[in-house]
Amino acid sequence: MFTGLIEATGRVERIDAKPPGRVLRVATTLGGGLSAGESIAVNGVCLTVASCDGAGFEAVVSPETLRVTTLLTTSEGRLVNLERPLRADARFGGHFVLGHVDGVGRVTALRPEGDCHWLEVETSAALAPYIIHKGSIAIDGISLTVASLTGATVGVQIVPFTFAETTLREIRAGDAVNLEADVIGKYVARLLGDRLAAGERRQA
Repeated sequence: MFTGLIEATGRVERIDAKPPGRVLRVATTLGGGLSAGESIAVNGVCLTVASCDGAGFEAVVSPETLRVTTLLTTSEGRLVNLERPLRADARFGGHFVLGHVDGVGRVTALRPEGDCHWLEVETSAALAPYIIHKGSIAIDGISLTVASLTGATVGVQIVPFTFAETTLREIRAGDAVNLEADVIGKYVARLLGDRLAAGERRQA
């Protein structure tokens, strides 16, 4: 499990085809603190470290992960957000992030507001019901609070530290981003949906 509090950024150093998936090499100072077999979130996508050294790590990206995340279109040289899993004895910040991306959104606006920035992302119609005003959402693995919600467009305020220390400093309108809705909301929605369906079956 992750929290959406980004530890570091890295650069995609190399992408090797391994049909039907691929192998990602990420250059980062976190490499020396990783071990083969452990998880790491790359732009909000939970991957398994295949190998690592002091300069970075490699991870295999499966065909399914490529289909449902931005890792399909990520290119060499791209800046990525990195977070190691939450330790059991660590303080909890952010929100519950599983690294299981729900969908890909599209940045529609990123503009300065004083020292902060305002970011708007268009989500899919399927994901929109799981996002609530003042709730949490992970955008490229970053834990953020939904400040506005208009239809399928999510607006979030970016504070200076988050902007400077994450990939947001290089993002542009039109870019694709990974989105993960709050897992608690998804479980509640599923539970209520199952109960509603059960009630309809009893009435039939």
